Amino acid sequence: MEKSMKALLEANISEAGYEAGNPKIHNVSLTIRPGKLTGLIGANGAGKSTVIKAILGLLPYADASIRFKDGSGQYAYIPEHPVFYENLTLWEHLDLAAAVYGLEQNELEAEGERLLQKFRMTEVRHHLPGGFSKGMRQKMMLMIGFLNRPDIYIVDEPFIGLDPRAIKDFLGLLEEERQRGAGILMSTHVLDTAERICDDFVMISQGRIAARGTLEEIRSAAGRPEAPLLDCFDVLAE
Repeated sequence: MEKSMKALLEANISEAGYEAGNPKIHNVSLTIRPGKLTGLIGANGAGKSTVIKAILGLLPYADASIRFKDGSGQYAYIPEHPVFYENLTLWEHLDLAAAVYGLEQNELEAEGERLLQKFRMTEVRHHLPGGFSKGMRQKMMLMIGFLNRPDIYIVDEPFIGLDPRAIKDFLGLLEEERQRGAGILMSTHVLDTAERICDDFVMISQGRIAARGTLEEIRSAAGRPEAPLLDCFDVLAE
């Protein structure tokens, strides 16, 4: 990874958890750079979501240094579990997000329409998400996240509930944003997809970093020079 590229996000977490004296993660550090996709990988319960919550300042206890580019702290967070208002339609959720982001109405119309078409959700734009499937709710979360086109995307387990076409659409948007210069931190345990799309990895096991680096560096650490990421994970993660 290019050292000359200014980091969009630098996170150094000494320890963090949900109560003092009982940390769930220890000594986790990572850097997100422009145009790069870093995969935060590990088994369920390894601590991936806790790392993300520590970065976002959502934990009641964290000994951490989190530095965003220029101190702006501007990012899009796409959670694992969709969060929505029962009485707002899909479009009203986008309208509300646009107001929070400070987007003009014409920007909302342009980006909102583009995302509705991209995710094939145009026909349900005025429907309440309470009647959506899990995959449709996840698409709504993705649209809200992509609406403002920030410098940093923090995405927690995005593939859960998405059908193959929606996954392809999502990955296409990620690639567009990378080409634009956005940096992405993506937590996932879908290792075959992560292997194809990520520039580098931070592997978490039992709340600590088990390995980090490019696929080649992960393979080297595992002593498996030609192995897929899943096989390396089996070697390196406890």
